[in-house]
Amino acid sequence: MKQFYLSFPICAELPHKLSWTHYVELLKIDDPLERSFYLNQTNNENWSTTQLIRQKKTSLYLRLAASKDKKGILKLSKEGQKVVHPADIIREPYVLDFLQIPESHHISETELETRIISQLQNFLLEMGKGFAFVGRQYRIMLGNRPHRIDLVFYHYILKCFVLIDIKREAAGYEDIGQMNMYLSYFEKEENNKGDNLAIGIVLSREKDEYLIEYAMHNVSSRLFVSKYQLYLPSEEELKKVKR
Repeated sequence: MKQFYLSFPICAELPHKLSWTHYVELLKIDDPLERSFYLNQTNNENWSTTQLIRQKKTSLYLRLAASKDKKGILKLSKEGQKVVHPADIIREPYVLDFLQIPESHHISETELETRIISQLQNFLLEMGKGFAFVGRQYRIMLGNRPHRIDLVFYHYILKCFVLIDIKREAAGYEDIGQMNMYLSYFEKEENNKGDNLAIGIVLSREKDEYLIEYAMHNVSSRLFVSKYQLYLPSEEELKKVKR
């Protein structure tokens, strides 16, 4: 209780919907900025204590703070992650440890996708607030040929579709071109009145920063390439992340 008072001296300002078990977990965080982030994010996204523990273990704060300057980190701590622009929903890396796939295991894209669907609740938690599942292997027709998008979501905060293609290895320039084509199709054929332009995410195991930089030249600003990891990253790894 003494530690609680020292960490949160103005009790009236605390979110009342958080339980004592939430605060016990928050008190385990030494860094005041990191503790403030998890407090606000738990309140914003209605995390259970179990979900809070999971997000702490995956170092969500460090992943989101990795590409921010000092001012951005302070804002992140005071407000939590606010979703206003497409880039706000992107994380680097995404941590898919809940799929329980050994790092050395060679998994196909289809199997990876199947495991994500079987763990959809955990995947949505990793993606963040605002995602609603639309479909898997979403079928579209282009030039009399069928194409399938691995995962399609709708983001009810940004009011747009989010298209995800999963790659077992590194993302290539052809994957970016394909996703850009999907975004154009959704703009013309799938969007309803009031929908914003879709967001595309190519989710890959590896990411060649130089190749991606050139492949993304003059491509939609709503298209992103992000890495995923099948295990929990270390703090040292996260501090090296540059978006």
